[in-house]
Amino acid sequence: MKLESAPPLAFQNQLVPGGTRLAGWAALVHSLGLKAPVRTPSVVADGYIKGSQRREGNWTAFDKRYWPGNAACDHLSFALRHEPLDLLILRRAFTALPKDEIAAFIRQAPTGVVTRRAWYFYEELTGTTLDIEDAGTVTAADALDPRHYFIATPRLSKRHRVRDNLLGRGAYCPLIRKTESLAAFGRRGLAAKAAETVGRTGSHLIARAASFMLLADSRASFEIEGERPPRNRLERWGRAVLQAGRNELSLAEVNRLHSVLIEDMRFIKAGLRPDGVFLGERDHNGDPLPEFIGARPGDLTPLLTGLLAANTRMRESDLDPVLQAAATAFGFVYIHPYQDGNGRLHRCLIHHVLAERKFTPPGMVFPVSSVMLDRVDDYKTTLQDHSGPLMPFIEWRPTPDRNVEVTNDTADLYRYFDCTANAEFLYACVARTVEENLPREIEYLRRHDEMQRRIMEMVDMPDRLAQDLILFIDQNGGTLPKRRREKEFAALTDKEVKDIETIYRDVFGG
Repeated sequence: MKLESAPPLAFQNQLVPGGTRLAGWAALVHSLGLKAPVRTPSVVADGYIKGSQRREGNWTAFDKRYWPGNAACDHLSFALRHEPLDLLILRRAFTALPKDEIAAFIRQAPTGVVTRRAWYFYEELTGTTLDIEDAGTVTAADALDPRHYFIATPRLSKRHRVRDNLLGRGAYCPLIRKTESLAAFGRRGLAAKAAETVGRTGSHLIARAASFMLLADSRASFEIEGERPPRNRLERWGRAVLQAGRNELSLAEVNRLHSVLIEDMRFIKAGLRPDGVFLGERDHNGDPLPEFIGARPGDLTPLLTGLLAANTRMRESDLDPVLQAAATAFGFVYIHPYQDGNGRLHRCLIHHVLAERKFTPPGMVFPVSSVMLDRVDDYKTTLQDHSGPLMPFIEWRPTPDRNVEVTNDTADLYRYFDCTANAEFLYACVARTVEENLPREIEYLRRHDEMQRRIMEMVDMPDRLAQDLILFIDQNGGTLPKRRREKEFAALTDKEVKDIETIYRDVFGG
């Protein structure tokens, strides 16, 4: 199939650099009318450029020696050679191109690495078998280049002589690129640091630190969504998080965790939602103004089944636990399978993976939600940078009950995504909990106990009252508030109050 040769002035709301033509994924999307965003589009210049390629804004420009030709499969080959893999575009290109054309492209070079990868991807992503004989004994090729992607344990596809090292399968498959940021996080040995911190701390202090951090994570998870829940809802969150990692993730287990998080089901349907879901505002009539739309109800079961299978594959491949948590939890929140509680359950799944993989010390909960709350703008940006570009390709209409109904096939939009930015954000949050929050909480409790001991040596009072005294002084910047001095602690002498405030400055360093 010949592609349109005249370069457009603009592509997906971006001006095409002058003197260039679309190439690779961008050429396929433009000419075949594919409903998919191209996040890093490529062009080929009409002349030579220094270094054979350069960045121009969001574009990658190659010099004219890279021009692949005018056929669709020429650009498919270019994309597989020179661009980051995009399974969404690949799947939709395979659906749009005639099956015989794909087969002819592969038969031209049946032992070539690029053609065998294209052949493998075609049959894996579409579920359709091409009328081509097995590849024979040619040297196996990697589906993903291990130099550039995090991979699963390879499984050889004998038919294609391709090592399947994808993190998932055709039903659901995230990609995580090997960036310098992720490589640096991996070298920091955060799981070992957490274990070392816990190992040199007494069990009683660790238990209290774990309790405080669980409560902090519970509150933050609700505050991210603008909620200040009563104590019983915080406790339900805590119960769900403490159960993380005990059972292997399955659809039944995810439904169970959802029921733990949301006990009152009077106004929402238990289990997977039967209708649409969106995030965003409403107009003056109450009609939806969505910024994000979740997967169609009919797609939820196969999408979650694929996601959970990928989670198992990543775990069995011993993928870095934080990367596995990102690919599973962020994939879940993009699918948005429930009427309510998706964000909280998404964050609960992070805890599940980290606990199951023994990344988190036993009985400990990293307050990841607290860090996300502190970085809530970055968190929202990370979510929107993926979901926002998909919105132009989701067709929907408002329903009589002011919800949304998706009217086109969108399942692929949730099956395939580049999880690299999500993984970088999550790793940064985990690093902060391990290197700052955990040791700081333990150190605070150690100093708190030291101050309480010294107060009790000076004055006989119940433990609870001594703890309140420390709390009030701490909240007031090192001095006992006048109102508390005249009420709960009126029995203290002025000298005792001054001495206790001195102890505070001595123990807590001012």
